Order: sequence, then structure tokens, then C-alpha cells
Amino acid sequence: MLPEIERLLILQDRDRRARTLKAELKTIPADRTALETKLSTLKGQANDARQKQRAAEVEQARLDTEIRSKREQIAKYETQKLQTRKNEEYQALNHGIDHVKREISSIEDRQLELMETLEALKPAVAESDKAAAEAEVQVKKQIADLESKNTNLLGQIAELDSARPTHTDGLDEDLLITYGNLFLTKGEAVVALRNEVCSGCHMKVTVSTSASVKARKSIVHCEQCNRILFHEVH
Repeated sequence: MLPEIERLLILQDRDRRARTLKAELKTIPADRTALETKLSTLKGQANDARQKQRAAEVEQARLDTEIRSKREQIAKYETQKLQTRKNEEYQALNHGIDHVKREISSIEDRQLELMETLEALKPAVAESDKAAAEAEVQVKKQIADLESKNTNLLGQIAELDSARPTHTDGLDEDLLITYGNLFLTKGEAVVALRNEVCSGCHMKVTVSTSASVKARKSIVHCEQCNRILFHEVH
């Protein structure tokens, strides 16, 4: 194998590793956002449950106040009944008292419904609070892991980048440019020739190209995809 090919294969292997690490690095912000969104959703659900509970409690208190007001109204009517001498006024006051009692009964029915709602909300609130608290602990750990992973990936990429000149020094500049363009556009710049077929584009090469590759005297490109070929020895 040509020394240039050997060096390019080593360079390509390291460049592949760097590419994989960089691709992994790019996923970290999205992964972090997904975790934060998950936590925000659970916290929102817990907050919604607490707000429903609070709204029911406020309504319950309002109904208590309304019942007290209605009962004060009944007491007022009872006092007026004692003071009136007219039968019509007496009957009107009785009618008013009955009407207010029916209103109180309706309010009490509503209070019972609210009590049932509150009883049902208590476990839901507790469960949503627990889920949010557990998620917060878990997400914080996962985000810390992501930050550690980010630091680790950056370190590995920096190490590969700093060592790259070791594998490029002395190589022909035009060859490096060709290699770089192929690696960027096709994913692989240097590929094996197997059974007269380019392993990059899987097309059969000409007899003369195959012979040149096997001769190992010069850099040879696939006629179809332009990748640099080397003869794979089994």
C-alpha cells in the first residue's frame, strides 16, 4: 500500500471519530431542552392540580359566606313576621323565608359536590407533586450528565484536532484538499476496491483502473464517485 494511502486511512479513521463525536455533541442542546420541557410539563400539571384545589376551596369558602348571609336574611324575615299585623305581609315573609331556604339547600348541594371534588383532588395533587419532585431530581442529574458528556466530547474533539497535523504534515496539499472535499461530501474519501468494485459507490471499475490500484504506484480514483481507491488484500 502506498504510504500516502496508509496515512490517509489513519487520518480518515480519526476524522470519522471526530465527526461522530461532533454529531453527538450537536444532540446535547436538544436533549437538554427535551428534559427541561418534560420537567416544565410535570410542574405545570402539578400547578394546575393545585390551582383546581385552591379554586374549589375558595368557592367552598364563598358558599359558606353566602349561606351565612342567607340565614341572616331568614332571621331578618322572622323578626319582621313578629312585628307585622297584616296577614298579607306575614304570608309574603313566609314565602320569602321558604324561597331563601330553597336557595340555601341548593347551595348546600353545591357544597357537597365541592367536598367530593376536593376529596378527589387531594390524591391527584399529591401524586402530581410527587411526580414533579421526582422528575426534578432525575432531570437535574440527567442535565449534569449531559454537561459532563459535553465536556468530555469537547475534550476528545480537541485532542483529535490537536493531533491532526501529525497525520497531515508532509502530505501533498492538493491530495489533502481532494481528500477533505470527498470526506465532506461523500462521507468516505478513501475506500477499498473489492472484486473490481468500488466499496464506496458499489460500481465496477475499469480493468485499467483496477490494475493501477493493484500496482500501488500512484493515487487512483474511482471513475464513478471519484473516491480514492486502495486494494484490499484478504
